[in-house]
Amino acid sequence: MKKALLIAGFFLYAGNLCFAQTFEYKTITVVESIIPNGLGRSRMISSEETRDYKEFTSERSGENDERNKSDRGEIRLKNFEETKLLNFFNMGGIRFQNIAANDAVVTSKLNSLSEQGWELVFVNSGVESYSGEDDDGGIYVTRYILKRLRS
Repeated sequence: MKKALLIAGFFLYAGNLCFAQTFEYKTITVVESIIPNGLGRSRMISSEETRDYKEFTSERSGENDERNKSDRGEIRLKNFEETKLLNFFNMGGIRFQNIAANDAVVTSKLNSLSEQGWELVFVNSGVESYSGEDDDGGIYVTRYILKRLRS
């Protein structure tokens, strides 16, 4: 009886190893300008390179207070996809057609990624909004986190 349970346990364990799933993740960032008069730049950005976060990470504690000394140039990458989007504002104020156009472009990108096996799992957004004459900046940032089975 013990032998049968041991063998069954082994096969259950081995079966779980065979079906263990690992995923790869991808982040798409959309930056939309909310600067009046159409002066800002709006883009959808997608990295075409990978980085290992461990190369730029240090573990700090009371005994070890040494920071990571990675050069910014090592983190920066040059291979990325940049898709032009329209600004939220133009000379006449907020432009709803621009928002709809941006939605169509972002949706097209998400649909294309879905066809490649990516699944949208999380969306996060934030705003640094324009607040009048003394504030010359404003952006609306949305990050789309996607995953797919690692092959």
